[in-house]
Amino acid sequence: MRTLIPSLKSISVLLLFLLLTVTIIYPQGNNQIAGRWVGKLQIQTAQLRIVFNVEESDSGALSATMDSPDQGAFGIVVDEVKFDGTNVMFNVSSISGFYKGVFVKDSLLIRGEWNQSGMSLPLVLRYSEKPEEVKRPQEPEKPYPYLVEEVKFENTKANVTLAGTLTIPDSSGTYPAVILISGSGPQNRDEELFGHKPFLVLSDYLTRNGIAVLRYDDRGVGESTGNFKAATTKDFADDVFAAVEFLKSRKEVDENYIGLIGHSEGGLIAPMVAVESDDVKFIVLLAAPGLRGDKLLLLQSGMIQKLSNVPVDIIKKDSTASARMFDILLNEPDSVKASEKLEEIIRQEIEASEQSKTVSEADKQKIIRAKLQNLMSPWFRYFISYDPYPVLTKVKCPVLALNGEKDLQVPPEENLKLIEKALKEGVNSNYKIVKLPGLNHLFQTSKTGSPSEYGTIEETFSPEAMKIIVDWIKELSSKKK
Repeated sequence: MRTLIPSLKSISVLLLFLLLTVTIIYPQGNNQIAGRWVGKLQIQTAQLRIVFNVEESDSGALSATMDSPDQGAFGIVVDEVKFDGTNVMFNVSSISGFYKGVFVKDSLLIRGEWNQSGMSLPLVLRYSEKPEEVKRPQEPEKPYPYLVEEVKFENTKANVTLAGTLTIPDSSGTYPAVILISGSGPQNRDEELFGHKPFLVLSDYLTRNGIAVLRYDDRGVGESTGNFKAATTKDFADDVFAAVEFLKSRKEVDENYIGLIGHSEGGLIAPMVAVESDDVKFIVLLAAPGLRGDKLLLLQSGMIQKLSNVPVDIIKKDSTASARMFDILLNEPDSVKASEKLEEIIRQEIEASEQSKTVSEADKQKIIRAKLQNLMSPWFRYFISYDPYPVLTKVKCPVLALNGEKDLQVPPEENLKLIEKALKEGVNSNYKIVKLPGLNHLFQTSKTGSPSEYGTIEETFSPEAMKIIVDWIKELSSKKK
């Protein structure tokens, strides 16, 4: 689930890493810093490891890549490396960030600051010969005790080919089957993020327990074709319809018992498909929104900022600015006029920030362009206007809705209540609502629920949550038989 946190003070709650290929500018001077340099950024209540991998060519030129192991981001191109024997600079333009430090030769340290989107955070880098490891003990290892098939299917409506993995308990019969629907942002079939693969772990657990699973790369991601950036939530729903048709064609699947499991935005999509397809016999909603998109993002941002000890007046100011921007997006159909109005608000926010005097005009323009691009995207404009409530009232198939008690991105109190209210209004008597203690938005056992913890937690998916899903599906299946 994407976050919208407009304050410069809170932009660093999550570093956004975009992989870009760029031209490297080679420095001149004494190249003594080749190797792996590791440090930890203190971001609110959590720490994020940052790694710079510096290489020296035969000619003495330096190049580098950047990793954030706790966020599962590796190989980010550092497009400018400067070193004069004392001063070090790594420029990572793809994420609007750069590092400046001083090389302490005798101690093998670089003392400096990480700068991103107008913020400066202290970062001490230490030379390390060992690569940073990310422990993910729940990830299954081959060989798997079930059938695994790489598959492709067509969304003919959008002329998109979707590539995925179908796992089947064995070849001796037919099985209930589910389609896993990922959350927002470009996701591969494992819903890989922050070094975790929640859909790999979930599909493994389900298949070991007698349920076939189809998971696939989002359009425009991995081996799937199409344009992710141009798509909306409704377009992703069309991809799920295609997935349902594919499962119906498989002899191993009980076509009378096909279900959907949607996480976060996927929890918006599952009801969309269920109300239009009689082939969908049940849905599982994992941290699914019950609020309209704009209201959800305002709630989300405020809760994350509060946990991060952002002053109340800043939270209120940010909320007001966001509400103004959402109002423009919801009510101004002219894209040019909307962009102009949004730019004015964003610039006002930047100029009012404490960091404004230290940010160049060029960097301010970069921040404005990046925010405008996100706000004006088809996905975002659709998302903030979409209200899941009316659709939920039309869902007639069985529903299991799970949410973590510590979920700050789709807070359970506000969203589970609306989901239950909508199902009752629609006279759907076959549903189960569960709030799970201690779990965050990714269904990990967490301390605070902050997104900054996601990559630092070893657990990928709560075994308790997975057991509830399996038990519920098996109970439905046994009643049918």
